[in-house]
Amino acid sequence: MYLRTAETTVLPRPTTRPTVDAARLWTGGLATAVVAALIGLVGVLVVRVLEQTVPHLPAVGMLSGSATTMLCVLAALAALAATGLAHLLLVSTPRPMAYLGWIVGLATAAAVVLPLAAGAPVAAALAAGVINLVIGLAIGSLVAGAAYAATRGITAR
Repeated sequence: MYLRTAETTVLPRPTTRPTVDAARLWTGGLATAVVAALIGLVGVLVVRVLEQTVPHLPAVGMLSGSATTMLCVLAALAALAATGLAHLLLVSTPRPMAYLGWIVGLATAAAVVLPLAAGAPVAAALAAGVINLVIGLAIGSLVAGAAYAATRGITAR
């Protein structure tokens, strides 16, 4: 006959850094860059269609061809920068995903407010702010997902 006692087993905390699959992380980052650029393009196209179809909507105008290209390129670069930041945080900091969330969230907030502070017409600034918000949300969620998928050995996220 076995006698069981109520004991709590405490497992030791891992002392090694998590293993990061860099190829998986960076392919996720590249895919995120494509998605971010396409969000910028679709956002501009939606604003242009709304300008032409909704009566009494103020013209945005600042989303020209070169501005659209710049938005798409900057969105892709922001996704790659977030991927690099995620990689750095994963190999160097405790609770890397918490830091990544805060950094991406604050950068997104700055990108949303910046057009309003730049003195652009209100309609154009709001349109740019909404597009920047959607791009930032996509980058934050997709890079975090790629980082989780590329990481082995993290016990507390």
